[in-house]
Amino acid sequence: MPVANGNSSPRISVVVPVYKVQGYLRACLDSILSQSFGDFEIIAVDDFSPDACGRILDEYAAADDRVIPVHFEENKGIGKARDAGALKARGSYILFLDSDDTLAEGALQAIADRLDETSDPDILLLNHVRTHWNNRVQPSAAGEMLAAAGTDVFTALERPEYLNMFAVVWNRAYRREFYVDDHQFTFTDGIYEDALMVYTTMLTAERIAATDHVCVEYRQRRQGNSMRTPGRKHFGIFQQYARLFEFLDERPHLDSVRPLLFERMASHFLFTLAREDRIVPGDRSEFFKLAAAQYRRLKPRGFVVPEGNQGTRFQILDRGSYTAYSAMTFASSTRRQVIQRASKAKTKIGKAAYNRLYRMHLRRPVDENLAVYAAYWNRGVACNPAAIYHKAKELAPNVHGVWVVKRTAVDSVPEGVDYVVANSPRYWEVMARAKYLINNVNFPNDIVKRPEQVFLQTHHGTPLKQMGIDQQKFPAAAKGMSFGKLLERADKWDLSLTSNQHSTEIWERVYPCAFEAIECGYPRNDVYFHATAEDVARIRGELGIEEGKTAILYCPTVRDYQKGYVPRIDLERFCRELGPNYVVLVRTHYFYGADPNLEALQERGLIKDVSRYPVVEDLCLAADSLITDYSSIMFDYACLDRPIVAYADDWEVYSRARGVYFDILSGRPGETPGATATSEDELIEVFRSGAWNSARATALRAAFRERFVQFDDGHAAERVVRRLFLGEKPSPEVLPLEERTPSPAPTALNARVVRQRTSETETGLVDA
Repeated sequence: MPVANGNSSPRISVVVPVYKVQGYLRACLDSILSQSFGDFEIIAVDDFSPDACGRILDEYAAADDRVIPVHFEENKGIGKARDAGALKARGSYILFLDSDDTLAEGALQAIADRLDETSDPDILLLNHVRTHWNNRVQPSAAGEMLAAAGTDVFTALERPEYLNMFAVVWNRAYRREFYVDDHQFTFTDGIYEDALMVYTTMLTAERIAATDHVCVEYRQRRQGNSMRTPGRKHFGIFQQYARLFEFLDERPHLDSVRPLLFERMASHFLFTLAREDRIVPGDRSEFFKLAAAQYRRLKPRGFVVPEGNQGTRFQILDRGSYTAYSAMTFASSTRRQVIQRASKAKTKIGKAAYNRLYRMHLRRPVDENLAVYAAYWNRGVACNPAAIYHKAKELAPNVHGVWVVKRTAVDSVPEGVDYVVANSPRYWEVMARAKYLINNVNFPNDIVKRPEQVFLQTHHGTPLKQMGIDQQKFPAAAKGMSFGKLLERADKWDLSLTSNQHSTEIWERVYPCAFEAIECGYPRNDVYFHATAEDVARIRGELGIEEGKTAILYCPTVRDYQKGYVPRIDLERFCRELGPNYVVLVRTHYFYGADPNLEALQERGLIKDVSRYPVVEDLCLAADSLITDYSSIMFDYACLDRPIVAYADDWEVYSRARGVYFDILSGRPGETPGATATSEDELIEVFRSGAWNSARATALRAAFRERFVQFDDGHAAERVVRRLFLGEKPSPEVLPLEERTPSPAPTALNARVVRQRTSETETGLVDA
């Protein structure tokens, strides 16, 4: 058995188990060796292949010392070959690649980049495509889910939907220390070993990340693949899943994912049973009985079967009736050709729009009293849509609101709020029938906008950086974007909500479509005019901000020209220089995952990492001052009329890479929100000198508020509800800026505490 360790330590070890693939092996090896990223090694394990594979490996090894062949003296199976390769690997990451598959162009670079962006997770999930013998290329079903993860880092318990990915080991990269050193993972004998390895590693990993870059080209061979050879070996699936549930039995903290994994198991049993190239007719009855027995034995208490035909199959499996299963299978097969023909009826709207359930609901009348809400790509109940939803319950109670959320966001939905999970059966019903569609981003391309429906685009910020078709001039901003599709989505808008004239002008120019702008203000900012002193004190208490301390909120935004979160401030030094009377609240952009450095600083008591705090408005209410760069939070925070410091140490790079509409460092009234800094030293001096709250900063803030806090006065949600749901003229009229009263600042609370204590001392109520 090969021995691990060595002096050299490449970034990635590609482990290739090799057996009877001489027609595909060269393409596999060439796809790795031709990668632009060169810091890798190939551990190719010849599993005593009877053909020319061994010689091919030796040939490649002689030509390139990054190819390290391992030759078995007997056939041990793909699992043992992978185990040997993992032990031999010296890289910091292990990537398993089957020898009849290939790496896509740029795959290793994309993997290395995402590993750097996510600070070396235990597992990195990868995207793939299926390449068919007739040159058809089929995207993976997980592409959108992988893209949605961005640079987030998570566990399987936090985001169990990622357990639904295709359960194979080659669509993920493993950190070698996690895989080999810490947990000594090894494959079990027999086929279907991938499923067990995938689930146990995912449930063990403490840090998981993802990339939607297509890394693996999964070859769909017409014949010759062992998985497509029928026989008794496929009965091994039962033992593999039995081992998985034994693994779960030993770890009660994983009980929350038992129903999901049970559903995956049952689906896998049924899938295997239905494949003629796996289970021969004479073995089907026995296979079904074993599947039914394991189903009943492992079924979690309270398990709810899925909807539709699959749920019916689950129920039949639970009853153990092979007769009923055979009858259903026969009935389904008679409809298959019709369904397949219907699935080919695609148009530019997208395949999902032709889902039979969706098409059925699109033929039903629109429900005049139904509204669908969504925010931040279905991340939960938030932002402008949330404020509109709550005000509608008060002013238009006849309109029933339903929220669209991702499965991972279900637990965050407040009690009593009706919701649907995206792409669930009810989701398609409400999307087809709701009179009102309210979102702060776009709905998916495959959603049909009916003429009777009204789509309110609320947006989620005031544009400083260039948006819409303006981004075409800036490659960093336009990367991967289809502007034709972008405008098709904007064509669905009926109303576009703005909070100032600047936004109205920008939106209408960069989205040249037929929507109507409604200048009502941002409903999410109403709270800045209604929160009381008690609310501010309560929030600060919940955040652990001590009385008398000055709280600084730091909210850096995404850099399109960079990958991952890159700190712009040495927070340890910044906190030290400001001293103990200040507390810094740090909130990274939601595109980024948890940052271990921030977590470490928080554990030391130097900062408060509020990146995952659910309500950003609370953070603004709690803060005495905001440090901003190019984030639109500055426009919202300006409602509070509290000091804003513009810190832009990369202004030249950012403005050229992303494009901006005005210069926040110019010092011109209406552009610069307060004091400015372009270096860490300057930023420290801004606070130590008092410039952050000086007369000049106050004057700049006043001009900034006059330009951008134009329609925000605490009544934006009411104006929107009256316009959208009640068909009225938006009211009340926007208050003049000088007549608005923002929520009290924390400094006012501190002063009140001091006055109260002084008064109590003077009257003898407390000891002096």
